[in-house]
Amino acid sequence: MDIDEIMTGISNEVLISLKDMEKAKTSEEKLIHSKTVKNLCESLGVFLNVMGDMDLYDDDDYDESTQF
Repeated sequence: MDIDEIMTGISNEVLISLKDMEKAKTSEEKLIHSKTVKNLCESLGVFLNVMGDMDLYDDDDYDESTQF
């Protein structure tokens, strides 16, 4: 599975959990959904850190004359 697909899946699950939290009636239900959202966001953060650590751009191709 591709990292982008995993991140998209986690993002979709966060949105679903947030919508479920809106519908929750008791504070216990809201707490469960908030913990789910927190865990999903932490998982998403792991993948964002991995992508940040990856060398996606080759610095040798950088040309200062094309700076904006």
